[in-house]
Amino acid sequence: MTTKMFGEPIARVEDDRLVRGHGAYLDDLGHDALAAAFVRSPHAHAEVLDIDVTGALEVEGLLAIYTYEDLPDRLAEPLPLLIPHPSLTHGRTQYALARDVVNHVGEPIVMVVARDRYLAEDAAERIIVSYRPLPAVVGIDAARAAEHLVHPDVPGNVAANMMQRVGDVDAALRNAPHVLELDLSIERSASTPMEGRGVLARWDPESHRLRLWTSTQTSTGVRAAVAAKLGLALVDVDVITPDVGGGFGVKIMHPWPEEVLVPWSAQLLGQPVKFVEDRREHFISSAHERAQQHHVRVGFDDEGQLLGLDVRFWHDHGAYIPYGLIVPIITSTQLVGPYKPGAYRVEFDSLYTNTVIVTPYRGAGRPQGVFVMERTMDAIAAELGLDRTVVRERNFIRPDEMPYDHGLVFQDGRPLIYDSGDYPTSLEKLKKLVGWDDFAAVRDAARAEGRRVGIGLACYVEGTGVGPYEGGHVVVEPSGKVKVATGLTSQGQGHQTVFAQIVADELGVPMADIEVVTGDTRRFGYAVGTFASRAAVMSGSAIHLAARAAREKALKVAADALEADPDDLEIVDGIVRVVGVPGAEISLGTVAVLSNPLRYAFDDAAKAATQFAVGDTGKPPVPEDEEPGIEGRDYFSPMQSTFASGMHAVVVETDPDTAEIKILRYCVVHDCGLLINPRIVEGQIHGGVAQGVGGALYERMAYDEAGQLQNASFMDFLMPYVSEVPERIEIDHLETPSPLNPLGIKGAGEAGVIPGAAAFAAAIEDAEGFPITAMPISPSELFELRRLHSKGLST
Repeated sequence: MTTKMFGEPIARVEDDRLVRGHGAYLDDLGHDALAAAFVRSPHAHAEVLDIDVTGALEVEGLLAIYTYEDLPDRLAEPLPLLIPHPSLTHGRTQYALARDVVNHVGEPIVMVVARDRYLAEDAAERIIVSYRPLPAVVGIDAARAAEHLVHPDVPGNVAANMMQRVGDVDAALRNAPHVLELDLSIERSASTPMEGRGVLARWDPESHRLRLWTSTQTSTGVRAAVAAKLGLALVDVDVITPDVGGGFGVKIMHPWPEEVLVPWSAQLLGQPVKFVEDRREHFISSAHERAQQHHVRVGFDDEGQLLGLDVRFWHDHGAYIPYGLIVPIITSTQLVGPYKPGAYRVEFDSLYTNTVIVTPYRGAGRPQGVFVMERTMDAIAAELGLDRTVVRERNFIRPDEMPYDHGLVFQDGRPLIYDSGDYPTSLEKLKKLVGWDDFAAVRDAARAEGRRVGIGLACYVEGTGVGPYEGGHVVVEPSGKVKVATGLTSQGQGHQTVFAQIVADELGVPMADIEVVTGDTRRFGYAVGTFASRAAVMSGSAIHLAARAAREKALKVAADALEADPDDLEIVDGIVRVVGVPGAEISLGTVAVLSNPLRYAFDDAAKAATQFAVGDTGKPPVPEDEEPGIEGRDYFSPMQSTFASGMHAVVVETDPDTAEIKILRYCVVHDCGLLINPRIVEGQIHGGVAQGVGGALYERMAYDEAGQLQNASFMDFLMPYVSEVPERIEIDHLETPSPLNPLGIKGAGEAGVIPGAAAFAAAIEDAEGFPITAMPISPSELFELRRLHSKGLST
């Protein structure tokens, strides 16, 4: 019989092609295309006084130079504000090419198209732009001070102020036996995928059709945006996402200026045009995330039970805000984690600065929220002299309280209602896995040897499977092969494997007979995109429903051919057979042939479906309300998000002389509902933990006061190497099924990165004996904190 695939840790089917070098990424395409390059602002804030292109005109192979003045109609308007919100009262987005003023280093001003990239860069270097520098607003402190404004019509640099509250926080804090105040912060980081952004466009003037390849997380979003900006019908634009060398959130932003300018220039020039950013361009012209400052007031009783929580924070969204308030809204709502906070009030300002824009980066606001909540829980434990796990357990939402309504509105505009979870069990699993109860002896033994070791943990809840919808299409070919398509894109998550596992189980066909296509609008035109740990929940559920519809039709057609009841049939290894009747069977491919009444026979298989071979002459060849073929198309649109959860613990050693931080152990307990493929889930966790290590100990965007990014290269931007990532990540799973989708699953893509900064801060604090309130933390910063602590100064 066909082996059940759902839940099996099978190897990824896409890896063999990729590791052999047979992948096709954006820059592998379009070798006959013209090349685009851009003149970008060297200033963080300046007026553009003049653009002199005279010198560039001498470059042989130059085809076109475009500035803002060349942009027609809709292209001359600001790029879209993708996610409006009532609280976003002063939303500003950039122009495709700068108009009059530049607001961050790297903003595009001039587009050059030439025969190849070398010539385009040569021409760009000869273009002289005259500027009048303006004061730069860099960092949250400068934005709050508002001595200078990024946009003169935005008072105080505040794009949005938003508050949510549940209960009477002021009364709760006033009456609480204990109240603590904390100031906490996390600095900027960025996605930095191996492959940057890129786009290739071909325009066919005869058919009036545009074909676009782009390294994106939302092919359908790019399609809609480009069609709107270029005044094209949606059906006349095809967007294909080739292999993508990582996204991590930065590629969900769309359309980038290049994604509308490249196809526009291809239209004008009548030739394909391509742009692929270099690494410096990615640092200064794409997107960052993370930077926030928080002030926390928390009230609690003698047992550590939360009574009231008041959080005020400031979010740096950069020079423009095209992706709306998604990141700070997620921070404000996911901050509560697995806890009942009592009365809760959270308020934030989203601030303009003269720096690169902010869009979601893996975790998308959750690492900041978890850092704040977990540092708060540790502070309560320290204040009361309680074990850190005890304080958490006393505040957990219990399994019998699910579904649990926090009384807040989540990022999707829906109520923040946790669907399922068992946080006490997760904590018990983590304590056992890391040896929490025995660690005091380990710490004491290390100290006796002159070593400093510490342990930390962090808990989180992650909203996954965000709507509004995704779809799936499953079709059985006459060969018996199965073609599967869904509109969202893949950037290495293993979609081709897990979606095939779902179809294999539902249709009863071998994995080898299933082909999955993602991110190609020619195959599936309606989709939202890949972000927020939503692919398995959304597209997985849609594909499951589509495969079930195909199965039902296959059984109906096969039942007619086998003169049996559909309820008596099963599909095993691609064969439809009557249960208990040996030899009464028909291949799924033949069923597909029979489902499509033919007038013409193209091969021997087709002969079986021609008008003189099959059918009841008393009925129409295609029954009413039926369609030819064995296929299913369906969509999944849930009422709300599912909520995965997890807990991480880390053991670190800090060098007493150099303050270097070494990871001794890293343990994870993870709950994403039922697991489609445990191997892929663990791979996602491993990758997320690596990024969490980077975010906690290495990665930051270092701007100077003039808005110049000081580390815009991999020579200067620190990332963890394999030598810095835990050699072994110990993982245990808990599976609490979600009742919100037919597969009982939750998302897993971002889980590994979310609690990293919080867990490391707790472990370093445990090793050192003084508070850690800002991340990331470097050895030099830890060394300075030691110096301040030794002098009795505040850290």
